[in-house]
Amino acid sequence: MVSPIDPTATGFLLAENRSMPMHVGGLQLFEKPEGAGRDYGRQMFEAMRDVSEVAPLFIKRPHRSIATAGQLVWVEDEQFDIEHHVRHSALPRPGRVRELLDLAGRLHSTRLAWERPLWEAHVIEGLRDGRVALYTKTHHALVDGISAMRLLQGVLTTDPTRRGMPAPWDARTRDRRTGATGGGSGTSLAEMPAQVVREALHQGLGIVAEAAGMPGALVRTITKGVRNETSAISLHAPRTIFNQKITGSRRFAAQDWPIERLQAIGKATGTTINDVVLAMSSGAVRAYLLEQEALPDTPLVAMVPIGLKAKESHVASVEGGNAIGAVMCRLGTDLADPADRLTAIHRSMQEGKDALASMTPTQILVMSALGQAPAIVAPMLRMQGVVRPPYNLIISNVPGPRSTHYWNGAKLVGNYPLSIPINGMALNITCTSYDGNMGFGLIGCRRTVPHLQRLLAHLDDEVRAMEKAAGI
Repeated sequence: MVSPIDPTATGFLLAENRSMPMHVGGLQLFEKPEGAGRDYGRQMFEAMRDVSEVAPLFIKRPHRSIATAGQLVWVEDEQFDIEHHVRHSALPRPGRVRELLDLAGRLHSTRLAWERPLWEAHVIEGLRDGRVALYTKTHHALVDGISAMRLLQGVLTTDPTRRGMPAPWDARTRDRRTGATGGGSGTSLAEMPAQVVREALHQGLGIVAEAAGMPGALVRTITKGVRNETSAISLHAPRTIFNQKITGSRRFAAQDWPIERLQAIGKATGTTINDVVLAMSSGAVRAYLLEQEALPDTPLVAMVPIGLKAKESHVASVEGGNAIGAVMCRLGTDLADPADRLTAIHRSMQEGKDALASMTPTQILVMSALGQAPAIVAPMLRMQGVVRPPYNLIISNVPGPRSTHYWNGAKLVGNYPLSIPINGMALNITCTSYDGNMGFGLIGCRRTVPHLQRLLAHLDDEVRAMEKAAGI
């Protein structure tokens, strides 16, 4: 069966190239259940591989032909091979976290082939402390970071004694929290051209219904950009070493910080935990650029994704897919004092929230697309370094489970996201909350962002600096 691919997902597919794979990933660390033997890693792999039925979301692949009127559509992979997608790996000695992060970075560097469904999972053993890791990657055309997190949550439990939990791609998960089956009411290739017209008409009518307010939203957004006020468009981001052409090779670094520390900073300063996360990243990037003798005089700008409710948007897919807007936040990297940086970030994010509050979800999507368009167009025209970048890096915060979770008795003890560097934006910082900790995942081009792992120490320094400034 065949189903149309929504415009956002189509954009992710068409933007992809060898230097810019467009998949999101995750790295989870599990402690073995009590009494588990040395072969637990293989048992975990076999349990994830040997599923009786795979959910529709995980057996579809992109396709286009004359029969689809040239439009990209999802088709079912009739030669689906789960052993291609679910793999078993082991770390070289000495099996430190360093080796695990290096392997995750290398796995994240390779593109997913369109000839197969766009996902992979790797059960990884060999850590010297006995833990087992699971690295997964899924194309952004299938799910965004929030949907991927919900897929994981859908197969975890708070009961350490529960067994028989399915893998995320098991069909038994299809009706769980995500509501994303990926199947839909498909059509045949013969019926596809008419279906394309119907879908385009449906989406067009939804957008036209809001078109009356679009010019006003555009004027307000551009005006704020010209004034260097926060909205979905930034016109004042400086050039940095991050804003260059990238390679396909990746480096990954990850670490946890207790959420209560970040909340205490927010409470003492009247800011949000997301403000504190942005301030941590701002201080770390500032220190890193100072080491590289490459800190601009004007503040860096971060693109901060925000999730929208798909049911409220006429252009977001309700079966997997993406529903994402963006705020361009000034990071205050020109300010030496950590308290001043946090205040500047809080003010900038509040401006951005106020700007989006006056828009509908569709208007937010359109304005966000306009704000991000230069990041795509400049690399296509080979104009990096010639035109000013629309923003300098991406910083995202994805909510995760608040309590301890298990998979068939294995305790989840670490959860770290891997996102997408893009051409002209070589660094991506994404974090997710889990069981009282905020897990940061830093992914960047190995060549453009040298010694990326040093940012972890700078993040830790920034937490302490903000605590000192707040009198904690």
